[in-house]
Amino acid sequence: MNRYLDMVDGPEHVKKLTLPQMQQLADEVRQELITGLAGSGGHLGPNLGVVELTLALHKVFTTPKDKFVWDVSHQVYVHKLLTGRKDRFHTIRQTGGLNGFALRTESEHDCYGAGHAGTALSAALGMAAARDKKGTDENVVCIFGDAALTNGISFEALNNIATTTKRFIGILNDNEWSIAKNVGAISDYLNKLITNPTYNKLARDFEKFLRRLPKGEMALKLAHKAEEGVKGALAEVSLRQAGSAVDADGRGGYGSPVLFEEMGVRYLGPIDGHNLALLISTLEFAKTCDHPIVIHVLTQKGKGYEAALKAPEKFHGTGPYDVTTGESLPAKAGTPPNYQDVMGQTLVKLCQKNNSLVGITAAMPSGTGLKHLEKAMPDRYYDVGIAEEHAVIFAAGMATMGLHPVCAIYSSFLQRAYDCIHHDICLQDLPVIFCMDRAGLSANDGPTHHGVFDIAYLRCLPNITAMAPKNEDELVDMMFTATHHPHPTFIRYPRGAAEGVPVKEQPKLLDIGKAEVVKNFSNDGRRKVALFGLGNLNSMARRAAVQLVAEGFDCAVINPRFTKPLDAGTHEFFGRAAEVIVTLEDHVLMGGYGSAVLELFAEKSVSTPVLRIGWPDQFIEHASSQDELRQKYGLTVENTVAKVKAQFGQPAAAASKLAGAA
Repeated sequence: MNRYLDMVDGPEHVKKLTLPQMQQLADEVRQELITGLAGSGGHLGPNLGVVELTLALHKVFTTPKDKFVWDVSHQVYVHKLLTGRKDRFHTIRQTGGLNGFALRTESEHDCYGAGHAGTALSAALGMAAARDKKGTDENVVCIFGDAALTNGISFEALNNIATTTKRFIGILNDNEWSIAKNVGAISDYLNKLITNPTYNKLARDFEKFLRRLPKGEMALKLAHKAEEGVKGALAEVSLRQAGSAVDADGRGGYGSPVLFEEMGVRYLGPIDGHNLALLISTLEFAKTCDHPIVIHVLTQKGKGYEAALKAPEKFHGTGPYDVTTGESLPAKAGTPPNYQDVMGQTLVKLCQKNNSLVGITAAMPSGTGLKHLEKAMPDRYYDVGIAEEHAVIFAAGMATMGLHPVCAIYSSFLQRAYDCIHHDICLQDLPVIFCMDRAGLSANDGPTHHGVFDIAYLRCLPNITAMAPKNEDELVDMMFTATHHPHPTFIRYPRGAAEGVPVKEQPKLLDIGKAEVVKNFSNDGRRKVALFGLGNLNSMARRAAVQLVAEGFDCAVINPRFTKPLDAGTHEFFGRAAEVIVTLEDHVLMGGYGSAVLELFAEKSVSTPVLRIGWPDQFIEHASSQDELRQKYGLTVENTVAKVKAQFGQPAAAASKLAGAA
């Protein structure tokens, strides 16, 4: 028997299907997701939760004319399957394959790209305003999660919707999870909407609409059936409680508006996000509304796969797994611990000895390693939700009261809080420690998640100390050092497995701004090359030195440790002693560590040539592995050696011409 999924080559084919056929298609899509992601991993849970919603969207609306704006957009896998990309779905998040997020350059059906939460409402409102300005008639549908409402940008958009346009459709996809379980007042508020038995203002309008449709009575029965389990309240304080049985708009029932209504956006829901008939009818109704509307849809993250239902945090974004059991595929024997786990375990030990330390995460307890602190010392752990700006200023407030907060935030996510770092941390010179995970590439995720700009955006700020460890033992030393440092401190380290070196029992206090000479010159008369390998690229510098020595060069290897303050003395010494300087960094060359060295040499009138190895001035695509991207862009031992040899007039491999090495 042929699958309906095999027959769907575009959204127009979804429109031709009957409701039973669409329900069968939903089952097929779920199976495709579960089996298709087992080998490579991906955002399985969120996509299992939006299967019916995505099918209903494509049944009712017509892309690319109509616009679907997905918040974060890691839940667009189903959308990709339905918009002519199912034949390439097996390539998702792999080299040369589909991106794991919506990508404008990938398909005309992707109208807006995003990898960070909180952007969709603003972007969709901008599209709606442009449509109104142009006088066109396309629908703009914004699909945003309950977790996105913890992000300040979402509220800035909500504040502007009613005064900007009369035609706006928002879908609140409420699965009670972001990556970890949602926290805070917004989560509590949405839960009250679900559990309160009050009807919403649009209920009667919706019923009248359904009755006008073919088979509307049947749809109405389905709606009421779903309503029994999930229909929610719109208000805690109602006009009925005030002695009136009439709404503010003249209808009977409870009438005091909720958050959305207070902002001029009409609210409908909650409704069952897995009831296709109800979803289709509700979206058809939304198309007729002459005022902004938000439809509150309840979905189940991981629906259809028992392993994902039991472990929603794990299957939010998972690595390869066994389809039958849901167990992650075992790591290769001897694989070192992940940097984030080293950080989290170290923070627990430091907190046990230092009562001023606390840990703060922005909805990423597992990804940052703070789950270890949450489990061991929950009273020293804070999860503020997807609110990086708040996390930073929250830490600033704590620091003014004598605490020493540790903010564990991905490098690319910390970009959102840049003004807060400047205005609230650095300007006041507050002792907040930032542990910046995912510094460097997050290969499968791609450009929205690559943390390759932080050295540049931080080193221009006064009062900061910025470090990068060469291995996990040095990460522990840097964290220990940061707890003794009364100024803003930033520690950047990469995603995934560390170097595999043993961590000493007692961490060492590092001298602020002092580099480490790993290997000095032999002074045996050969041509001298000094390699400065920052952070996780120090191992590459050491391997390049071994190869260069074998080819007749005298090499020194330096671990800079600090990008600010830069060790001026050590850099100048080797700058004058060497005939060529090589800097290696897992960061863009523009404004990075190598740029800082060039600036220093200009100030000190050091004329020694500097060869810089790093990422080019462009957004780096996603790939199956970091190694593939390093090979492509020249962040390799071979390219480093070739560039050094070329500097001395020796034959250089073609790799030396790659864009990533300057």
